[in-house]
Amino acid sequence: MIDHISLRVSDFQRSRAFYETALASLGYTLVFSNDQEQYAGFAGPDRERIWIGRNDGPRGYAHIAISAPDRATVRRFYEAAIKAGGRDNGPPGPRPQYSPTYYGAFVLDPDGHNIEAVCFARGE
Repeated sequence: MIDHISLRVSDFQRSRAFYETALASLGYTLVFSNDQEQYAGFAGPDRERIWIGRNDGPRGYAHIAISAPDRATVRRFYEAAIKAGGRDNGPPGPRPQYSPTYYGAFVLDPDGHNIEAVCFARGE
């Protein structure tokens, strides 16, 4: 289970809009935002948190995999993330090279972080 993850972003408003839309499909809600200080937090269904904040230093790469309850939710995440301005990094589908029941979708956020929704349940 994820407790929290923090990501530095180059354009706070753009990234906040991206995460607010993309993460809503996984049951996350915006729980805190400070536009002046440029940081925001999103809470997931099990109280895990994802925080974003303006980048004050060198940029790095991050990969976050977020659990989804079923394959339909993985697809909804992918569609919402693309609509919110994310870039495709692997459409929804099985990934048997990771696990026999691995079903995931990968999207690059506005800063190039690889955001994934994954489900291990069988079937649709």
